[in-house]
Amino acid sequence: QVRLVESGGGSVQAGGSLRLSCAASGDTSSTYCMGWFRQAPGKGREGVATISPRGSSTYYADSVKGRFTVSRDNAENTLYLQMNSLKPEDTAMYYCAADQIPCGLVGGRYNYWGQGTQVTVSS
Repeated sequence: QVRLVESGGGSVQAGGSLRLSCAASGDTSSTYCMGWFRQAPGKGREGVATISPRGSSTYYADSVKGRFTVSRDNAENTLYLQMNSLKPEDTAMYYCAADQIPCGLVGGRYNYWGQGTQVTVSS
C-alpha cells in the first residue's frame, strides 16, 4: 500500500513559480511510476508530468513543456514538480499519483492518489 501526501501549493501571480512536493510512504523507488495530474473547476483531470522509477524518462503535457520540471528523490521517497512561468490557466488542484505501470499521462491507470494541493495563479 502506498500513501501519498502533497504539499507546496499556494497563490501566485502570473509569471511566478511554485514547487510542489509529494511524500510517499512505502518504497516507491524501484518499480513505481509517479506523476502529477491536475483538475480545474468544471474540467476533467489532466495529466501534467510523469517520471519513470529511476528518473530516466519523463513525460509532459504539451501545455507545460518548457515551464514545468518533474523530478524525484528515491532516497527520500519524494516526488517534485517545479513550476515556472505560471499562467492563470495553470490554476487547478494538483494531485500526485503512483503505480507499478509503464509511465504515461492517463490518470485512469493509476491506483494510488494523494488528496491534492491547490494552485491558484492570478493575472
